[in-house]
Amino acid sequence: MKNILNHLFLENTLTKEEARNVFLNFSKGKINKNQAVALTTVYNMRSPTLEEIRGFCQALMESCIQINLTEFNAIDIVGTGGDEKNTFNISTLACFIVAGAGEKVIKHGSFGSSSITGSSNILKQLGYNFTNKEENLKKQLEKVGICYLHAPIFHPILNFLSSVRKELGIKTIFNMLGPLLNPGNPKNQLLGVNNLELARIYHYMYQNTKKNYAIIHSLDGYDEISLTSDIKCYTPNGERFYSLKELGKTKFNPDELKGGKNTEENARIFISILSGSGTLAQKEVVLINATFALSLLNQESLESNYEKAKNSLESGKAKNILKKLLTL
Repeated sequence: MKNILNHLFLENTLTKEEARNVFLNFSKGKINKNQAVALTTVYNMRSPTLEEIRGFCQALMESCIQINLTEFNAIDIVGTGGDEKNTFNISTLACFIVAGAGEKVIKHGSFGSSSITGSSNILKQLGYNFTNKEENLKKQLEKVGICYLHAPIFHPILNFLSSVRKELGIKTIFNMLGPLLNPGNPKNQLLGVNNLELARIYHYMYQNTKKNYAIIHSLDGYDEISLTSDIKCYTPNGERFYSLKELGKTKFNPDELKGGKNTEENARIFISILSGSGTLAQKEVVLINATFALSLLNQESLESNYEKAKNSLESGKAKNILKKLLTL
């Protein structure tokens, strides 16, 4: 590892195989926490290359607990995090709305490291029991329409690094890798990123796969559709600009999307929105993200899918999905 770090500190890059071997050494316990911090620092000063990302991801997926959920036409809605906007848990809420609309969701996430409250913090607070048992996850998908994959119990490397990431408290390369590591390998993904360079990197990667995807970026730096600015969207058909006017939406103030100061407060906000009691800004932002996810799944218009998302939330179907999930 010493040679690799010296190589990187001289502003060199790794081949795909070198990158793969670095992360395989993580999984074998051959890299300590100080070396992990050093490696993280390198990629906070420059973006990883496509070859490095492919090598890191290959190693992480090779060493993770394997499950097979490919019989489901499911979607993951996820953001990279690290945008330092401290929003409430928009993508996780959108997942329950999509499931409430009758679609399948395989959500992958973790505890917050660069944010106050990650999706795992919310679900644990609400009483969800994490599992990596394939039969349990299939049961959740079949009976409820959604399952949740807590990253650290699938990826030993991420479990090892979780304390390092939390102590650093800033975005790291693992914010970038996380959305690529869903062990359930859903066929569809709505992926939010916090900058256009990263959006293009993901776009290049996914173009060589069979995944049906949309990569979204709000131009004022949010890793989701925030309705605080216009957005850029990348799909297998290329890139597209959406203005708020085209979406028929009002521009919201960023303060209207702020989350709470701790997990308990964010859990209360989560339940309030899912109960239909959120503010106009909170509800509209969650609905537009769910709308884009539904459009990926069914190829119907945004207008039609907005109505489906709205019905899922206002009828209580989305909240009922959460209730059912917590009883399994």
